[in-house]
Amino acid sequence: MKYLIVSDIHGSLPALEKVLAFYREQQCDLLCILGDILNYGPRNGLPEGLDPKGIAERLNAMAGEIVAIRGNCDSEVDQMLLDFPILSDYTLVVDNGKRLFLTHGHIYNEEKRPKAVTDCFFYGHTHLWKLERQADGVVCNTGSVTFPKGGNVPTFATYENGTVTVYRLDGEPLASLTLDK
Repeated sequence: MKYLIVSDIHGSLPALEKVLAFYREQQCDLLCILGDILNYGPRNGLPEGLDPKGIAERLNAMAGEIVAIRGNCDSEVDQMLLDFPILSDYTLVVDNGKRLFLTHGHIYNEEKRPKAVTDCFFYGHTHLWKLERQADGVVCNTGSVTFPKGGNVPTFATYENGTVTVYRLDGEPLASLTLDK
């Protein structure tokens, strides 16, 4: 299976539309959203194309293809708009024996990892993309498609056949790692 992993959309419909175009073009099987879907957050400015209802409509149309995690800006009110669950703090996806831990990053993160053994730890929250091999597996921060920080460009990631790749929002790959190497 091919997974597209994205975090920190923060209500920007134009950013989501670019992600979904890549999802369709690359024939991904599952969209994994690591939180902060509809709400732009009190510390951010207003994103380009702020449209939570539009985002809910686009995502609800593909609800059966989505696994989502709660971010620090997501709420029970947001859940009322969405036809797929978003209120879990994490989930574990197993693909061909590889354990992928998905979380937002405000509860579990690099400094506070769960005791579960994982092959890849995916998170967002900081809006700073990262892909590196560590002693206990690969770590991938997908960054943000709406509010990248630290001079970074908007980013998201994919996972397929043991390989994690981070992409710019325009679809250009930035970095790639294979879990077994």
